[in-house]
Amino acid sequence: MRFSLLFFVCCTLMAWCSRLLPQCAAAAKARHFKWEVSNMFWSPDCEEKVLIGINGQFPGPTIRAKAGDTVVVELKNGLHTEGVVIHWHGIRQIGTPWADGTASISQCAINPEETFTYRFVVDKPGTYFYHGHYGMQRAAGLYGSLIVDVADGEQEEPFKYDGELSLLLSDWYHESIYTQMVGLSSKPFRWIGEPQSLLINGRGQFNCSLAAAHTPGTEQCTAGGNRQCAPVVFPVRPNKTYRLRVASTTSLASLNLAVGNHKLTVVEADGNYVDPFVVDDIDIYSGDSYSVLLTTDQNPSSNYWVSVGVRGRQPKTAPALAVLNYRPNRASRLPALAPPATPEWNDYAHSKAFTYRILARAGTPPPPATSNRRIELLNTQNRMDGHIKWSINNMSMVLPATPYLGSLKMGLKSAMSSARPADTFGRGYDVTQPPANPNTTVGGNVYVIEHNTTVDVVLQNANALAQNVSEVHPWHLHGHDFWVLGYGDGAFLGDAGDAARLNLKNPPLRNTAVIFPYGWTAIRFVADNPGVWAFHCHIEPHLHMGMGVIFAEAVDRVGEVPKAAVSCGATVTALMAGDHV
Repeated sequence: MRFSLLFFVCCTLMAWCSRLLPQCAAAAKARHFKWEVSNMFWSPDCEEKVLIGINGQFPGPTIRAKAGDTVVVELKNGLHTEGVVIHWHGIRQIGTPWADGTASISQCAINPEETFTYRFVVDKPGTYFYHGHYGMQRAAGLYGSLIVDVADGEQEEPFKYDGELSLLLSDWYHESIYTQMVGLSSKPFRWIGEPQSLLINGRGQFNCSLAAAHTPGTEQCTAGGNRQCAPVVFPVRPNKTYRLRVASTTSLASLNLAVGNHKLTVVEADGNYVDPFVVDDIDIYSGDSYSVLLTTDQNPSSNYWVSVGVRGRQPKTAPALAVLNYRPNRASRLPALAPPATPEWNDYAHSKAFTYRILARAGTPPPPATSNRRIELLNTQNRMDGHIKWSINNMSMVLPATPYLGSLKMGLKSAMSSARPADTFGRGYDVTQPPANPNTTVGGNVYVIEHNTTVDVVLQNANALAQNVSEVHPWHLHGHDFWVLGYGDGAFLGDAGDAARLNLKNPPLRNTAVIFPYGWTAIRFVADNPGVWAFHCHIEPHLHMGMGVIFAEAVDRVGEVPKAAVSCGATVTALMAGDHV
Protein backbone atom coordinates (compact mmCIF):
# COMPACT_ATOMS: atom_id res chain seq x y z
CA MET A 1 0.00 0.00 0.00
CA ARG A 2 2.80 2.41 0.94
CA PHE A 3 4.66 1.61 -2.28
CA SER A 4 1.53 2.20 -4.39
CA LEU A 5 0.89 5.54 -2.72
CA LEU A 6 4.51 6.62 -3.14
CA PHE A 7 4.48 5.57 -6.79
CA PHE A 8 1.30 7.55 -7.40
CA VAL A 9 2.73 10.67 -5.77
CA CYS A 10 5.97 10.42 -7.77
CA CYS A 11 4.12 9.98 -11.05
CA THR A 12 1.85 12.93 -10.26
CA LEU A 13 4.83 15.18 -9.45
CA MET A 14 6.66 14.15 -12.61
CA ALA A 15 3.61 14.86 -14.76
CA TRP A 16 3.09 18.25 -13.08
CA CYS A 17 6.77 19.14 -13.55
CA SER A 18 6.71 18.20 -17.23
CA ARG A 19 3.54 20.20 -17.86
CA LEU A 20 4.26 23.37 -15.89
CA LEU A 21 8.06 23.49 -15.77
CA PRO A 22 9.53 22.52 -19.15
CA GLN A 23 13.02 22.72 -17.77
CA CYS A 24 12.25 19.74 -15.55
CA ALA A 25 11.61 17.62 -18.66
CA ALA A 26 15.25 17.93 -19.63
CA ALA A 27 16.29 16.44 -16.30
CA ALA A 28 19.35 17.95 -14.72
CA LYS A 29 22.25 15.58 -14.23
CA ALA A 30 24.54 14.77 -11.36
CA ARG A 31 28.14 15.13 -12.51
CA HIS A 32 30.58 13.15 -10.38
CA PHE A 33 34.28 13.85 -9.93
CA LYS A 34 36.83 12.02 -7.79
CA TRP A 35 39.82 14.18 -6.97
CA GLU A 36 42.96 13.93 -4.89
CA VAL A 37 44.84 17.06 -3.95
CA SER A 38 48.59 16.57 -3.61
CA ASN A 39 51.96 18.26 -3.85
CA MET A 40 53.96 17.60 -6.98
CA PHE A 41 56.92 18.88 -8.95
CA TRP A 42 55.96 21.09 -11.88
CA SER A 43 57.53 23.72 -14.15
CA PRO A 44 54.83 26.35 -14.79
CA ASP A 45 57.37 28.88 -16.11
CA CYS A 46 60.15 26.39 -17.03
CA GLU A 47 61.59 26.58 -13.48
CA GLU A 48 60.76 23.41 -11.53
CA LYS A 49 59.05 24.00 -8.19
CA VAL A 50 56.64 22.21 -5.87
CA LEU A 51 53.00 23.15 -6.29
CA ILE A 52 49.56 21.81 -5.35
CA GLY A 53 47.78 19.92 -8.10
CA ILE A 54 44.69 17.75 -8.52
CA ASN A 55 44.93 14.21 -9.86
CA GLY A 56 48.46 15.00 -11.03
CA GLN A 57 47.27 17.99 -13.09
CA PHE A 58 48.04 21.70 -12.99
CA PRO A 59 45.83 23.66 -13.31
CA GLY A 60 43.23 21.29 -11.89
CA PRO A 61 40.67 19.51 -14.11
CA THR A 62 38.03 21.67 -15.77
CA ILE A 63 34.49 21.13 -14.54
CA ARG A 64 31.86 21.56 -17.23
CA ALA A 65 28.18 21.29 -16.39
CA LYS A 66 24.80 22.69 -17.38
CA ALA A 67 22.68 25.05 -15.33
CA GLY A 68 20.62 23.05 -12.88
CA ASP A 69 23.09 20.17 -12.71
CA THR A 70 24.37 18.88 -9.40
CA VAL A 71 28.15 18.77 -9.13
CA VAL A 72 29.53 16.13 -6.79
CA VAL A 73 33.25 16.28 -6.01
CA GLU A 74 34.70 13.58 -3.78
CA LEU A 75 37.84 15.35 -2.59
CA LYS A 76 40.65 13.48 -0.87
CA ASN A 77 43.38 15.45 0.84
CA GLY A 78 46.67 13.93 -0.27
CA LEU A 79 48.75 16.69 1.35
CA HIS A 80 50.82 15.19 4.14
CA THR A 81 50.92 17.96 6.71
CA GLU A 82 48.05 20.42 6.20
CA GLY A 83 44.33 20.71 5.64
CA VAL A 84 42.61 21.74 2.43
CA VAL A 85 39.27 23.13 1.18
CA ILE A 86 38.08 24.26 -2.26
CA HIS A 87 35.88 27.28 -2.92
CA TRP A 88 33.64 27.24 -5.99
CA HIS A 89 34.06 30.86 -6.96
CA GLY A 90 30.84 32.48 -8.21
CA ILE A 91 28.59 29.53 -7.37
CA ARG A 92 26.00 30.86 -4.94
CA GLN A 93 25.51 27.62 -2.98
CA ILE A 94 21.80 28.23 -2.50
CA GLY A 95 20.73 25.81 0.20
CA THR A 96 24.22 24.32 0.57
CA PRO A 97 26.30 26.91 2.48
CA TRP A 98 28.50 24.14 3.94
CA ALA A 99 29.76 23.41 0.40
CA ASP A 100 31.14 26.93 -0.14
CA GLY A 101 34.64 25.71 0.67
CA THR A 102 35.91 28.32 3.13
CA ALA A 103 37.98 26.99 6.01
CA SER A 104 36.82 28.18 9.46
CA ILE A 105 33.78 29.87 7.90
CA SER A 106 31.65 27.27 6.13
CA GLN A 107 33.53 24.09 7.01
CA CYS A 108 36.45 22.47 8.79
CA ALA A 109 39.61 22.03 6.79
CA ILE A 110 39.82 18.50 5.37
CA ASN A 111 42.59 16.69 7.23
CA PRO A 112 45.39 14.78 5.49
CA GLU A 113 44.21 11.43 4.07
CA GLU A 114 40.57 12.32 4.76
CA THR A 115 37.85 12.77 2.15
CA PHE A 116 35.04 15.31 2.00
CA THR A 117 32.27 15.29 -0.59
CA TYR A 118 31.14 18.61 -2.04
CA ARG A 119 27.61 18.47 -3.48
CA PHE A 120 25.99 21.60 -4.90
CA VAL A 121 23.82 22.86 -7.75
CA VAL A 122 25.24 25.16 -10.44
CA ASP A 123 22.17 27.33 -10.82
CA LYS A 124 23.01 29.64 -13.71
CA PRO A 125 25.23 29.61 -16.79
CA GLY A 126 28.49 31.52 -16.85
CA THR A 127 32.26 31.55 -16.58
CA TYR A 128 33.53 30.56 -13.14
CA PHE A 129 36.51 28.87 -11.50
CA TYR A 130 37.47 27.13 -8.27
CA HIS A 131 40.42 27.50 -5.94
CA GLY A 132 41.86 26.63 -2.54
CA HIS A 133 40.61 28.73 0.37
CA TYR A 134 42.91 27.59 3.18
CA GLY A 135 46.00 29.60 3.99
CA MET A 136 47.44 30.74 0.65
CA GLN A 137 46.99 27.48 -1.24
CA ARG A 138 45.53 29.28 -4.25
CA ALA A 139 48.93 30.92 -4.74
CA ALA A 140 50.49 27.43 -4.68
CA GLY A 141 48.50 26.36 -7.74
CA LEU A 142 45.27 24.95 -6.31
CA TYR A 143 42.77 26.21 -8.89
CA GLY A 144 40.97 25.33 -12.10
CA SER A 145 38.12 26.33 -14.42
CA LEU A 146 34.41 25.78 -13.86
CA ILE A 147 32.14 26.44 -16.83
CA VAL A 148 28.36 26.28 -16.72
CA ASP A 149 26.45 26.04 -19.99
CA VAL A 150 22.81 26.87 -20.64
CA ALA A 151 20.47 24.07 -19.61
CA ASP A 152 18.91 21.94 -22.32
CA GLY A 153 15.63 23.41 -23.47
CA GLU A 154 16.35 26.83 -22.01
CA GLN A 155 16.58 30.08 -23.96
CA GLU A 156 19.90 30.44 -25.74
CA GLU A 157 22.44 33.02 -24.70
CA PRO A 158 21.95 36.49 -26.19
CA PHE A 159 25.00 36.28 -28.46
CA LYS A 160 26.28 33.91 -31.12
CA TYR A 161 29.72 32.43 -31.64
CA ASP A 162 31.39 29.70 -33.66
CA GLY A 163 33.88 28.40 -31.12
CA GLU A 164 35.16 28.85 -27.61
CA LEU A 165 38.55 29.43 -25.98
CA SER A 166 39.31 29.45 -22.24
CA LEU A 167 41.97 31.61 -20.61
CA LEU A 168 42.66 31.03 -16.93
CA LEU A 169 45.09 33.75 -15.85
CA SER A 170 47.34 33.61 -12.81
CA ASP A 171 50.64 34.80 -11.41
CA TRP A 172 53.46 32.62 -10.14
CA TYR A 173 56.06 32.91 -7.38
CA HIS A 174 59.23 30.88 -7.03
CA GLU A 175 59.17 31.36 -3.26
CA SER A 176 56.89 28.90 -1.44
CA ILE A 177 53.63 30.06 0.10
CA TYR A 178 54.96 29.00 3.51
CA THR A 179 57.90 31.37 3.22
CA GLN A 180 55.50 34.06 2.03
CA MET A 181 53.11 33.56 4.95
CA VAL A 182 55.94 33.61 7.51
CA GLY A 183 57.22 36.85 6.00
CA LEU A 184 53.78 38.48 6.07
CA SER A 185 53.40 37.57 9.75
CA SER A 186 56.95 38.43 10.78
CA LYS A 187 58.37 41.29 12.77
CA PRO A 188 59.90 43.01 10.91
CA PHE A 189 57.46 42.56 8.05
CA ARG A 190 58.67 40.89 4.84
CA TRP A 191 56.60 41.63 1.75
CA ILE A 192 56.23 38.88 -0.88
CA GLY A 193 57.33 41.16 -3.73
CA GLU A 194 56.13 40.91 -7.30
CA PRO A 195 55.51 37.55 -9.03
CA GLN A 196 58.24 36.03 -11.15
CA SER A 197 55.87 35.13 -13.97
CA LEU A 198 52.36 35.52 -15.31
CA LEU A 199 50.66 32.34 -16.49
CA ILE A 200 48.04 31.62 -19.14
CA ASN A 201 46.35 28.27 -18.50
CA GLY A 202 49.16 27.41 -16.11
CA ARG A 203 51.97 28.17 -18.55
CA GLY A 204 54.48 30.99 -18.67
CA GLN A 205 58.14 31.64 -19.36
CA PHE A 206 60.58 33.03 -16.82
CA ASN A 207 63.61 35.11 -17.78
CA CYS A 208 63.03 34.90 -21.50
CA SER A 209 60.83 36.44 -24.15
CA LEU A 210 58.71 34.74 -26.76
CA ALA A 211 58.74 37.99 -28.66
CA ALA A 212 62.53 38.23 -28.78
CA ALA A 213 62.51 39.59 -32.32
CA HIS A 214 60.67 42.68 -31.03
CA THR A 215 62.56 43.03 -27.74
CA PRO A 216 66.24 43.83 -28.31
CA GLY A 217 68.67 42.19 -25.93
CA THR A 218 66.37 39.40 -24.76
CA GLU A 219 66.71 35.72 -25.35
CA GLN A 220 64.05 33.88 -27.28
CA CYS A 221 62.35 31.32 -25.10
CA THR A 222 62.38 27.82 -26.51
CA ALA A 223 61.07 26.15 -23.33
CA GLY A 224 63.55 23.35 -23.99
CA GLY A 225 60.85 20.99 -25.10
CA ASN A 226 59.17 21.17 -21.67
CA ARG A 227 55.46 20.74 -22.37
CA GLN A 228 54.55 22.04 -18.89
CA CYS A 229 55.64 25.54 -19.87
CA ALA A 230 55.31 25.40 -23.65
CA PRO A 231 53.60 28.55 -24.96
CA VAL A 232 49.82 28.26 -25.13
CA VAL A 233 48.47 28.15 -28.67
CA PHE A 234 44.85 29.03 -29.42
CA PRO A 235 43.87 27.60 -32.83
CA VAL A 236 41.22 29.55 -34.76
CA ARG A 237 39.80 29.73 -38.27
CA PRO A 238 39.56 32.96 -40.25
CA ASN A 239 36.30 34.89 -40.33
CA LYS A 240 34.78 33.22 -37.31
CA THR A 241 33.61 34.57 -33.97
CA TYR A 242 35.04 33.03 -30.79
CA ARG A 243 33.94 33.33 -27.21
CA LEU A 244 36.94 33.87 -24.95
CA ARG A 245 36.14 32.83 -21.40
CA VAL A 246 38.64 34.72 -19.24
CA ALA A 247 39.09 34.37 -15.48
CA SER A 248 41.77 35.63 -13.10
CA THR A 249 42.87 33.64 -10.07
CA THR A 250 46.00 35.69 -9.42
CA SER A 251 47.48 35.92 -5.95
CA LEU A 252 48.46 39.58 -6.29
CA ALA A 253 48.55 40.94 -9.82
CA SER A 254 45.86 42.97 -11.55
CA LEU A 255 46.04 42.28 -15.25
CA ASN A 256 45.30 43.64 -18.71
CA LEU A 257 44.45 41.38 -21.64
CA ALA A 258 44.76 42.29 -25.32
CA VAL A 259 44.92 40.39 -28.60
CA GLY A 260 47.03 41.95 -31.35
CA ASN A 261 44.98 43.83 -33.98
CA HIS A 262 41.68 42.40 -32.67
CA LYS A 263 38.76 44.12 -31.00
CA LEU A 264 37.06 42.51 -28.00
CA THR A 265 33.31 42.68 -27.30
CA VAL A 266 32.49 42.22 -23.62
CA VAL A 267 29.26 40.22 -23.13
CA GLU A 268 29.47 38.57 -19.69
CA ALA A 269 30.92 39.46 -16.30
CA ASP A 270 30.98 37.06 -13.35
CA GLY A 271 28.27 34.84 -14.82
CA ASN A 272 25.92 37.71 -15.71
CA TYR A 273 25.18 39.16 -19.13
CA VAL A 274 26.20 42.77 -19.70
CA ASP A 275 25.28 45.37 -22.27
CA PRO A 276 27.81 44.54 -25.03
CA PHE A 277 30.60 47.03 -25.66
CA VAL A 278 33.75 46.97 -27.77
CA VAL A 279 37.27 47.63 -26.46
CA ASP A 280 40.90 47.14 -27.46
CA ASP A 281 41.78 45.49 -24.14
CA ILE A 282 40.24 44.55 -20.81
CA ASP A 283 41.41 45.02 -17.25
CA ILE A 284 40.81 41.95 -15.10
CA TYR A 285 41.35 41.81 -11.36
CA SER A 286 41.81 38.78 -9.14
CA GLY A 287 38.42 37.08 -8.79
CA ASP A 288 36.97 38.53 -12.01
CA SER A 289 35.65 36.49 -14.91
CA TYR A 290 34.49 37.68 -18.33
CA SER A 291 33.31 36.43 -21.67
CA VAL A 292 34.45 38.48 -24.66
CA LEU A 293 33.76 37.89 -28.33
CA LEU A 294 36.62 38.02 -30.83
CA THR A 295 36.16 37.91 -34.59
CA THR A 296 39.07 36.56 -36.62
CA ASP A 297 38.86 39.23 -39.32
CA GLN A 298 42.58 39.99 -39.69
CA ASN A 299 45.13 38.89 -42.28
CA PRO A 300 44.73 35.08 -42.34
CA SER A 301 48.36 34.50 -43.32
CA SER A 302 49.56 35.73 -39.90
CA ASN A 303 49.36 34.65 -36.30
CA TYR A 304 48.75 37.17 -33.50
CA TRP A 305 49.89 37.69 -29.93
CA VAL A 306 47.65 37.29 -26.91
CA SER A 307 49.28 39.52 -24.30
CA VAL A 308 48.69 39.76 -20.54
CA GLY A 309 50.45 42.49 -18.55
CA VAL A 310 50.43 43.92 -15.02
CA ARG A 311 48.18 46.82 -13.98
CA GLY A 312 47.89 48.79 -10.75
CA ARG A 313 51.42 48.03 -9.48
CA GLN A 314 54.87 49.00 -10.70
CA PRO A 315 55.39 46.16 -13.20
CA LYS A 316 58.41 44.03 -12.41
CA THR A 317 56.98 40.96 -14.10
CA ALA A 318 57.20 40.42 -17.85
CA PRO A 319 53.93 40.09 -19.78
CA ALA A 320 52.62 36.62 -20.51
CA LEU A 321 52.27 35.77 -24.18
CA ALA A 322 50.29 33.17 -26.10
CA VAL A 323 49.68 32.71 -29.81
CA LEU A 324 46.38 33.14 -31.62
CA ASN A 325 47.05 30.66 -34.39
CA TYR A 326 45.14 31.34 -37.61
CA ARG A 327 44.87 27.90 -39.20
CA PRO A 328 46.30 26.54 -41.43
CA ASN A 329 49.38 28.58 -40.37
CA ARG A 330 51.91 26.68 -38.29
CA ALA A 331 51.48 27.17 -34.57
CA SER A 332 55.24 27.70 -34.26
CA ARG A 333 55.16 30.67 -36.62
CA LEU A 334 55.69 33.76 -34.46
CA PRO A 335 53.46 36.75 -35.18
CA ALA A 336 54.93 39.38 -37.46
CA LEU A 337 53.65 42.28 -35.33
CA ALA A 338 54.89 43.18 -31.86
CA PRO A 339 52.66 42.22 -28.90
CA PRO A 340 50.09 44.81 -27.83
CA ALA A 341 51.53 47.22 -25.28
CA THR A 342 50.01 47.06 -21.80
CA PRO A 343 48.71 50.47 -20.65
CA GLU A 344 50.84 52.26 -18.08
CA TRP A 345 50.45 50.51 -14.73
CA ASN A 346 49.04 53.60 -13.01
CA ASP A 347 46.83 54.83 -15.85
CA TYR A 348 43.71 54.58 -13.70
CA ALA A 349 41.73 56.70 -16.14
CA HIS A 350 42.07 53.80 -18.58
CA SER A 351 40.97 51.30 -15.92
CA LYS A 352 37.99 53.37 -14.82
CA ALA A 353 36.88 53.99 -18.41
CA PHE A 354 36.65 50.22 -18.90
CA THR A 355 35.04 49.45 -15.55
CA TYR A 356 32.41 52.17 -15.81
CA ARG A 357 31.21 50.79 -19.16
CA ILE A 358 30.14 47.50 -17.58
CA LEU A 359 26.35 47.79 -17.29
CA ALA A 360 23.57 45.23 -17.03
CA ARG A 361 22.04 43.86 -20.20
CA ALA A 362 18.33 44.56 -20.71
CA GLY A 363 16.32 41.95 -18.84
CA THR A 364 18.69 41.72 -15.87
CA PRO A 365 16.75 41.95 -12.59
CA PRO A 366 17.04 45.50 -11.22
CA PRO A 367 18.06 46.17 -7.63
CA PRO A 368 15.50 47.00 -4.96
CA ALA A 369 14.78 50.71 -4.99
CA THR A 370 15.86 51.17 -1.38
CA SER A 371 17.96 49.36 1.19
CA ASN A 372 17.27 48.41 4.80
CA ARG A 373 20.83 48.81 5.99
CA ARG A 374 24.06 50.46 4.94
CA ILE A 375 27.43 49.10 6.01
CA GLU A 376 30.42 51.35 5.32
CA LEU A 377 33.77 49.58 5.36
CA LEU A 378 36.95 51.66 5.62
CA ASN A 379 39.96 49.76 4.31
CA THR A 380 43.22 50.78 6.00
CA GLN A 381 46.72 49.47 6.55
CA ASN A 382 47.75 49.43 10.20
CA ARG A 383 50.22 48.22 12.79
CA MET A 384 49.62 45.84 15.68
CA ASP A 385 52.37 44.88 18.11
CA GLY A 386 54.98 45.58 15.46
CA HIS A 387 53.15 43.60 12.75
CA ILE A 388 51.57 45.12 9.64
CA LYS A 389 47.90 44.33 9.12
CA TRP A 390 45.05 45.29 6.85
CA SER A 391 41.96 46.38 8.76
CA ILE A 392 38.30 47.09 8.13
CA ASN A 393 36.89 49.85 10.34
CA ASN A 394 40.05 49.40 12.44
CA MET A 395 39.57 45.67 12.98
CA SER A 396 41.78 43.06 11.28
CA MET A 397 39.96 39.79 10.59
CA VAL A 398 41.11 36.55 12.19
CA LEU A 399 39.32 33.23 11.75
CA PRO A 400 38.40 30.80 14.55
CA ALA A 401 39.18 27.12 15.00
CA THR A 402 35.47 26.33 14.89
CA PRO A 403 33.70 27.11 11.58
CA TYR A 404 31.22 29.94 11.98
CA LEU A 405 28.46 28.06 10.19
CA GLY A 406 28.46 25.18 12.67
CA SER A 407 29.06 27.24 15.81
CA LEU A 408 26.34 29.78 15.00
CA LYS A 409 23.92 27.05 13.95
CA MET A 410 24.48 25.28 17.28
CA GLY A 411 24.33 28.51 19.27
CA LEU A 412 27.78 28.16 20.80
CA LYS A 413 28.49 31.16 22.99
CA SER A 414 32.13 31.24 21.90
CA ALA A 415 31.15 31.76 18.26
CA MET A 416 30.85 35.54 18.45
CA SER A 417 33.37 37.92 19.95
CA SER A 418 32.09 40.53 22.37
CA ALA A 419 33.39 43.33 20.12
CA ARG A 420 30.85 43.72 17.32
CA PRO A 421 32.13 45.34 14.14
CA ALA A 422 30.98 48.86 13.35
CA ASP A 423 28.58 49.65 10.51
CA THR A 424 30.43 52.85 9.69
CA PHE A 425 33.49 54.94 10.47
CA GLY A 426 34.13 58.55 11.35
CA ARG A 427 33.23 60.95 8.54
CA GLY A 428 36.26 63.04 9.45
CA TYR A 429 38.75 60.34 8.42
CA ASP A 430 41.16 61.72 5.80
CA VAL A 431 41.48 58.99 3.15
CA THR A 432 44.28 60.87 1.38
CA GLN A 433 46.75 60.59 4.28
CA PRO A 434 48.34 57.73 6.26
CA PRO A 435 46.28 56.91 9.36
CA ALA A 436 46.84 59.43 12.14
CA ASN A 437 46.60 56.54 14.62
CA PRO A 438 47.99 53.47 12.87
CA ASN A 439 47.16 51.04 15.68
CA THR A 440 44.53 48.35 15.18
CA THR A 441 43.10 45.26 16.83
CA VAL A 442 41.89 41.85 15.67
CA GLY A 443 38.41 40.38 15.62
CA GLY A 444 35.99 38.09 13.82
CA ASN A 445 34.38 40.95 11.83
CA VAL A 446 31.05 39.07 11.82
CA TYR A 447 28.06 41.13 10.67
CA VAL A 448 24.70 39.53 11.52
CA ILE A 449 22.14 40.27 8.81
CA GLU A 450 18.41 39.59 8.98
CA HIS A 451 16.80 37.36 6.39
CA ASN A 452 15.69 39.02 3.13
CA THR A 453 16.96 42.46 4.07
CA THR A 454 18.48 44.62 1.36
CA VAL A 455 21.99 45.70 2.28
CA ASP A 456 24.15 48.43 0.83
CA VAL A 457 27.89 48.11 1.35
CA VAL A 458 30.23 51.01 0.67
CA LEU A 459 33.88 49.97 0.31
CA GLN A 460 36.09 52.95 1.09
CA ASN A 461 39.74 52.88 0.06
CA ALA A 462 42.35 55.01 1.81
CA ASN A 463 46.03 55.79 2.00
CA ALA A 464 48.26 52.97 3.28
CA LEU A 465 50.94 53.41 5.94
CA ALA A 466 53.37 54.95 3.46
CA GLN A 467 52.72 58.43 2.12
CA ASN A 468 51.08 58.64 -1.33
CA VAL A 469 50.28 54.92 -1.50
CA SER A 470 46.79 53.57 -2.10
CA GLU A 471 46.29 50.22 -3.79
CA VAL A 472 43.73 48.45 -5.96
CA HIS A 473 41.55 45.99 -4.03
CA PRO A 474 39.13 43.57 -5.74
CA TRP A 475 36.48 42.43 -3.25
CA HIS A 476 34.59 39.15 -3.64
CA LEU A 477 31.29 38.21 -1.97
CA HIS A 478 30.49 34.55 -1.37
CA GLY A 479 26.96 33.20 -1.64
CA HIS A 480 25.53 36.08 -3.68
CA ASP A 481 25.65 38.29 -6.68
CA PHE A 482 25.39 42.00 -5.98
CA TRP A 483 24.56 45.10 -7.98
CA VAL A 484 27.45 47.55 -8.40
CA LEU A 485 25.66 50.85 -7.87
CA GLY A 486 28.58 53.18 -8.42
CA TYR A 487 32.14 54.30 -7.95
CA GLY A 488 33.66 57.55 -6.78
CA ASP A 489 36.91 59.32 -5.95
CA GLY A 490 37.82 60.49 -2.47
CA ALA A 491 35.63 59.97 0.58
CA PHE A 492 32.06 58.71 0.19
CA LEU A 493 29.75 61.58 1.11
CA GLY A 494 26.74 59.45 1.96
CA ASP A 495 23.30 60.99 1.90
CA ALA A 496 24.90 64.40 1.56
CA GLY A 497 25.70 63.75 -2.08
CA ASP A 498 27.01 60.44 -3.35
CA ALA A 499 24.06 58.24 -2.36
CA ALA A 500 21.71 60.27 -4.52
CA ARG A 501 23.66 59.64 -7.72
CA LEU A 502 23.97 55.86 -7.50
CA ASN A 503 22.88 53.87 -10.56
CA LEU A 504 19.57 52.08 -9.86
CA LYS A 505 18.62 51.82 -13.55
CA ASN A 506 21.06 49.30 -15.03
CA PRO A 507 23.82 48.44 -12.53
CA PRO A 508 25.71 45.27 -13.39
CA LEU A 509 25.33 42.12 -11.34
CA ARG A 510 28.73 40.89 -10.16
CA ASN A 511 30.32 38.80 -7.42
CA THR A 512 33.62 40.74 -7.45
CA ALA A 513 34.09 44.51 -7.54
CA VAL A 514 37.19 46.65 -7.63
CA ILE A 515 37.96 49.63 -5.40
CA PHE A 516 40.33 52.11 -7.02
CA PRO A 517 43.01 53.98 -5.06
CA TYR A 518 41.61 56.73 -2.82
CA GLY A 519 38.11 55.88 -4.02
CA TRP A 520 34.92 54.08 -3.04
CA THR A 521 32.63 51.45 -4.54
CA ALA A 522 28.99 50.96 -3.56
CA ILE A 523 27.16 47.64 -3.93
CA ARG A 524 23.68 46.35 -3.01
CA PHE A 525 22.59 42.78 -2.32
CA VAL A 526 19.62 40.95 -0.89
CA ALA A 527 20.34 38.69 2.07
CA ASP A 528 18.17 35.85 0.74
CA ASN A 529 20.65 32.97 1.09
CA PRO A 530 20.90 31.69 4.68
CA GLY A 531 24.46 30.87 5.62
CA VAL A 532 27.75 32.37 6.70
CA TRP A 533 29.55 34.09 3.86
CA ALA A 534 32.98 35.63 3.44
CA PHE A 535 33.38 39.08 1.89
CA HIS A 536 37.03 39.91 1.35
CA CYS A 537 39.80 41.28 -0.79
CA HIS A 538 40.69 38.58 -3.31
CA ILE A 539 44.41 39.36 -3.16
CA GLU A 540 45.91 36.45 -1.21
CA PRO A 541 48.42 38.32 1.00
CA HIS A 542 45.83 41.01 1.80
CA LEU A 543 43.30 38.43 3.00
CA HIS A 544 46.05 36.69 4.96
CA MET A 545 46.78 40.03 6.65
CA GLY A 546 43.14 40.53 7.68
CA MET A 547 41.31 42.31 4.85
CA GLY A 548 37.85 40.80 5.10
CA VAL A 549 34.54 40.53 6.94
CA ILE A 550 31.89 37.83 7.48
CA PHE A 551 28.16 38.11 6.77
CA ALA A 552 26.03 35.74 8.89
CA GLU A 553 22.55 35.54 7.35
CA ALA A 554 19.58 33.81 8.95
CA VAL A 555 21.69 30.90 10.16
CA ASP A 556 18.66 29.52 11.99
CA ARG A 557 17.11 28.84 8.56
CA VAL A 558 20.04 26.70 7.38
CA GLY A 559 19.13 23.03 7.07
CA GLU A 560 21.00 20.15 8.64
CA VAL A 561 24.73 20.71 8.22
CA PRO A 562 26.80 17.61 7.42
CA LYS A 563 28.81 16.65 10.50
CA ALA A 564 31.95 16.27 8.39
CA ALA A 565 31.79 20.01 7.65
CA VAL A 566 31.81 21.09 11.31
CA SER A 567 33.42 18.30 13.34
CA CYS A 568 36.36 20.35 14.54
CA GLY A 569 37.05 22.89 17.26
CA ALA A 570 34.31 23.52 19.80
CA THR A 571 31.65 21.72 17.77
CA VAL A 572 33.34 18.36 18.39
CA THR A 573 32.31 18.50 22.05
CA ALA A 574 28.76 19.46 21.11
CA LEU A 575 28.50 16.66 18.57
CA MET A 576 29.84 14.10 21.03
CA ALA A 577 27.25 15.30 23.53
CA GLY A 578 24.56 14.34 21.03
CA ASP A 579 23.56 17.82 19.84
CA HIS A 580 22.24 17.88 16.30
CA VAL A 581 23.69 20.34 13.83
